[in-house]
Amino acid sequence: MKDQIISKETTERAVLVGLITPQQNETKANEYLDELAFLADTAGATTVKKFVQKLDNPNPRTFVGKGKLEEIKQFVEDNEIGMVIFDDDLSTKQVSNIERELQVKILDRTSLILDIFAKRAQTATAKTQVELAQYQYLLPRLTRMWTHLERQRGGIGMRGPGETQIETDRRIILDKIARLKEELKSIDKQKSIQRKNRGKLTRVALVGYTNVGKSTLMNLLSKSDVFAENKLFATLDTTVRKVIIDNLPFLLTDTVGFIRKLPTNLVDSFKSTLDEVREADILVHVVDISHPQFEEQIEVVNRTLNEICGGQDKPMIMVFNKIDAFTYTPKDEDDLTPRTRANISLDELKESWMARMADNCVFISAKEQVNIDELKNKLYEKAREIHLTRFPYNDFLFQKYDEQELSDQ
Repeated sequence: MKDQIISKETTERAVLVGLITPQQNETKANEYLDELAFLADTAGATTVKKFVQKLDNPNPRTFVGKGKLEEIKQFVEDNEIGMVIFDDDLSTKQVSNIERELQVKILDRTSLILDIFAKRAQTATAKTQVELAQYQYLLPRLTRMWTHLERQRGGIGMRGPGETQIETDRRIILDKIARLKEELKSIDKQKSIQRKNRGKLTRVALVGYTNVGKSTLMNLLSKSDVFAENKLFATLDTTVRKVIIDNLPFLLTDTVGFIRKLPTNLVDSFKSTLDEVREADILVHVVDISHPQFEEQIEVVNRTLNEICGGQDKPMIMVFNKIDAFTYTPKDEDDLTPRTRANISLDELKESWMARMADNCVFISAKEQVNIDELKNKLYEKAREIHLTRFPYNDFLFQKYDEQELSDQ
């Protein structure tokens, strides 16, 4: 069943399809297709063309209209395209109808993300989590898979056995889902014991949208060697390191990045990973301030955190990373059109809503190691407050250390 989700070593040529709707204007639709192209690139595909259509609602049969589907079909045939990726989830019926028309591999956003997760998973824990999400994704699509098989082998004489086989496969998958859930329960218990064994040390979790530089920052603060790459979902496995700033030890966790429309199955499957976020004392929300849609990414992360943490009000530091990559285009004085995000400088941004965050906000470049000391100072102050609630007798040691620091200056 797993090979229904793409796995590739060679680059595949793909086209992307999105919609402009009353809820999603043309600018948003193109932004989301750009992100989908990045996802495709991460999975190993090359995007050749993007198709966008304006509709009030997705076509229930083929997602796009008949004319647009014909246009896509002609382009696919003329350019030897092997895969068409849609920016939203497709129903079983939609995938079946689109496959019948285009005669190429059809993927939706969820299946593409699942493929990337399967490719990135390294540890037994991550592989189990991804496998569970894959089977949960495949289960409602069994009918389409057997319809496709029936078409290949001929319908006469296959209808009865096909229906029986569907039920057999459904039971097999349900059994595997149950087994994987039991395995994850065992993993959850092990992780819980590990967290308890860490004692009362303050826990700090790095959170944020995917590809904002969390792993790079983790390496910088903990002097470790966590895998970091300019790809989406470079980190799937939770990494915990002990960090000491001045005389204060705390635990720093690097977590999986979030993304728009993150499949629910993945959120559920990665419960043991996300428990690190749920049980953290301090959240460090890392933001790629050079990204044109960084504010929307912040909203996506905040919504996901609210789901994970159940509305817990945790201390948070906003870290605006990649200031070295920040660019803007000043408007000419005679240009009377409204300013956009692309016309606002970094200094102006700092004086906007970010200014209200006061000491809970810092602007850095993890890559160029700019303002890292300022971030360390903020982490130290936050972690120290929590540390002293658990170890109040250490206050004397901190005071003595602070006095020594002042005398050394």
